Amino acid sequence: METQLATLDYLILAVYLIGTVALGLAIGWKFKTGEDFFLAGRTLPWWAIGMSLVASDIGGTDIIGVGGAAYKFGLAVANFEWIGCVPAMIVAAFVFVPVFWRTGVYTIPEFMERRFNAGMRAALAFCWLIFMACNLGIMLFASAKMLHGLLDWSPAWCVWLTAALVGVYTFAGGLKAVVYTDVVQCAVMIGGCLMILVLGLADLGGWGGMMEKIHALGERTAHHGDLLVPADRDSPFVWPGILFGLALVLSPAYWIGNQAIVQRSLGAKSQFQAQAAYVWGALLKVLIPILVAIPGLIALAKFPDLADADGAFPALVSKLLPTGLRGLFLAAFVAALMSSVDSYLNAAATLVTNDFYRRWFRPGADDRRLLVVGRNVTVILMAWAIGFAFVVKWMDESGKASGIYAIFQTLMAFFSGPALATILCGFLWRRATGAGALAGFLCGVAVSVGLFVLDRWHGAFGMEPLFRIPEPFLYFSLWAFVSALVVTGIVSLLTKPEPPEKTAFLDGGGADA
Repeated sequence: METQLATLDYLILAVYLIGTVALGLAIGWKFKTGEDFFLAGRTLPWWAIGMSLVASDIGGTDIIGVGGAAYKFGLAVANFEWIGCVPAMIVAAFVFVPVFWRTGVYTIPEFMERRFNAGMRAALAFCWLIFMACNLGIMLFASAKMLHGLLDWSPAWCVWLTAALVGVYTFAGGLKAVVYTDVVQCAVMIGGCLMILVLGLADLGGWGGMMEKIHALGERTAHHGDLLVPADRDSPFVWPGILFGLALVLSPAYWIGNQAIVQRSLGAKSQFQAQAAYVWGALLKVLIPILVAIPGLIALAKFPDLADADGAFPALVSKLLPTGLRGLFLAAFVAALMSSVDSYLNAAATLVTNDFYRRWFRPGADDRRLLVVGRNVTVILMAWAIGFAFVVKWMDESGKASGIYAIFQTLMAFFSGPALATILCGFLWRRATGAGALAGFLCGVAVSVGLFVLDRWHGAFGMEPLFRIPEPFLYFSLWAFVSALVVTGIVSLLTKPEPPEKTAFLDGGGADA
């Protein structure tokens, strides 16, 4: 599938990369405090935050992974945006984001200490840090896979190149550089994916022509156009999992409790702008399934015999786009990748610096010291991500997971359900205690990891799996969420109520609540 880029393609890609890095460096050169680095001095406008939210969420993992999932399982993967993202973003905008912004916290774990206790803060921060650090590696691997498929470049070299480019401007400019480079990247991503969509459908004779070719492939693809998949079908996206595991658990946990996402709203100019950013992002997210899932179906119609579903998007770019447009799409993909990597890199550095270093080791550290520590942590995290990218490469090549998207979602499913349960209890139930929240969270994580191990153990010994679908991460998160709610409720009722100041924010308390 190797494709040689013309000089024009390389020029377009080079201009984009140089411009992005230059913008990030220009933003960050005059930073003097930790608040500048981690929260952009709380000066971000709603329109930039909203575009950054979208750019971060549809990174290289999604362009490759969602396209691959659509190629393999059909259009039902689009529900991860339409059912998953949009409703949760609207609820977050009007219920949770205003409270997070008013309390003046840097991180979601910091908020959980104010509501519950330091143990809850440490446990949640540790889980999110592990997820984000590993997800950095997943996203670097996604870039290597795309570039190798297009150009036959060494995957290792691709990982190092991407890490260097993103690391430089994130190190220099922090959250502000992340958000404003994401604005450019969002526009480039949407344009690049739209280009593939239009050219692909035109080549197949429109939607009808595409579906006719897919249905002609036989029973395996007969239901690829279905949005709702019956529970007994061999797919990770059956409707009970989508409704209960995704819409009610994974998606709210992602948009309400994911530090890499919520951190942007914490840097907004005002509470209103923080809320408006989420609403604007939700409107943009309505377009995303059309841009990233349907190309997977286009690839299936054109190249039905791909050995690797995650190669669907690279195949389209390689065979469909002419000179110039190929370079533009490659720039769009690199934009998608960079926007996700920079977001998780900055958020993970914020967690390490604020929830571990400042909380447990140097409580009296001033803002200048936090800036230095945050930048040093950024370098360390990127080094870790490079190493983990090669672990993901081994998993993919050895068939340990059904695709990049499944790896990402399974990793998040381990603790997202328990995290959401404790956040909801903290917001909606004054009687919830720190002991109850911590016990519920730890129990929920144990349940999700236990279900994962048991499911794999059954398969390893030739027994019927617990869940009759591949990569059943939606069910892990659902049962973990329920377990965490039950345990939080029981332990809270058996322990002493929290003092009134712990729930003052429920009455509209401000930053000192």
